[in-house]
Amino acid sequence: MHQNVRIHPTADVSDKANIGSGTSIWHQCQVREDAQIGENCILGKGVYVDFGVRIGDNVKVQNYVSIYHGVEIEDGVFVGPHVCFTNDNRPRAVNPDGALKAADDWVLGRIVIKRGAALGANATILPKVVVGEWALVGAGAVVTKDVPSHGLVVGNPARLVGFVCACGHRLVADHEEADRMVAQCPACHEMLSIPLATWRQAQ
Repeated sequence: MHQNVRIHPTADVSDKANIGSGTSIWHQCQVREDAQIGENCILGKGVYVDFGVRIGDNVKVQNYVSIYHGVEIEDGVFVGPHVCFTNDNRPRAVNPDGALKAADDWVLGRIVIKRGAALGANATILPKVVVGEWALVGAGAVVTKDVPSHGLVVGNPARLVGFVCACGHRLVADHEEADRMVAQCPACHEMLSIPLATWRQAQ
């Protein structure tokens, strides 16, 4: 069924899900049909992966995360406990006439979490959002719009407050170079170039 995959006996994993080698799926997880989970991933207790979800390699999903249809998570992403991904900007249980909504009665809002990004505990990601590479979403943030690569966002609604290195530390402005800000990580001393217009969006 799923070769070289660790699946806890309490987990409910569809035979039609595609799960990469070395992945661990822990207590009371549910992984639905047509989900694609890459190699060496960890799904903590109570994680829900909806049908058609795409998850890359080396992704760590902490306890009780809900990943709904329409979400794509690239390689090396960290998803903190109780993060929730949504997929409908106008949620309703019924239509105006009182009839239960069917599969064709709503518009799917896709979400993409780019390589290396990290989502803090209890963050909520709204539909039609892209979180850029190595971005960091603060705990409890409600992300309503795209987050730039290396962006640090916090609050409800989430606002851009700075930029972070791939190691997670906040970048410090060093000098401007044409239309870009060259910033340095105080921890690992990596130098990164951020578009100046994007850098100035930080509050």
